[in-house]
Amino acid sequence: MEAEQASNEKRIITMKDFLSHISLDCVVFGFHSNQLKVLVLQMKTTSTWALPGGFVYEDESMEVAASRVLKERTGLNEIFLHQFHVFSDPQRSKQNPAVPDMILAGVTFPEKSWFEKRFISVGFYALVEFSQVNPQPDELSDACEWINLENIGILMLDHNEILQKALETLRMQLTFQPIGYNLLPEKFTLSELRKLYETILGKELDRRNFQRKILAYDILTRLEEVRQGVAHKAPALYKFNLVNYKRALDEGLQGRW
Repeated sequence: MEAEQASNEKRIITMKDFLSHISLDCVVFGFHSNQLKVLVLQMKTTSTWALPGGFVYEDESMEVAASRVLKERTGLNEIFLHQFHVFSDPQRSKQNPAVPDMILAGVTFPEKSWFEKRFISVGFYALVEFSQVNPQPDELSDACEWINLENIGILMLDHNEILQKALETLRMQLTFQPIGYNLLPEKFTLSELRKLYETILGKELDRRNFQRKILAYDILTRLEEVRQGVAHKAPALYKFNLVNYKRALDEGLQGRW
């Protein structure tokens, strides 16, 4: 009986230590089998799907809060995070369907009208390698799963808008910064890298033109190895030159895809 009581006490969550009126929502992108995937949670009582998110402690920054939330959902410590937008519609958090889940989980609110007031959310998107993630639901959800981008249905509150804005920002990033290090395995082919770009952009790219441009950026190192187990000529494997890759992140790239 005492053990059960102690277990229940551990589930008690209080909101008094969090900043009021401010939340964060994270769009976690992964790439697997030539498909762009998004990490989502299924809420307990409503079965509604939602993006991972949370609140900010009084003594932490937005970036630290986002890293904390994503570590809890993915198990990863080092995550590429980019703050991309602030969502401030006065009505965006009204009638939050997660509130019943919070009450069942033992959440105590500083005041009865905690979620009846205006909530502003800061959006972050994260790029992670699919195979390294161990999806974990939180206290308010039954499942945490990868879903193909094109199969995302209606999400909670304004989370569809948040997802769309994150995708638009990611596509814009492709015009002036490299992408791939956080989404691909350590070794990959040029064809696999091109498919990643095509999947994000939603359009086909000319193979020769892509190869010419990506090699000209000098962010790749060609390996002596080739891809094994392919039907045709084995393509060469590459990896990112991290020094040049990070320089390109800071200084930017030239040209559009």
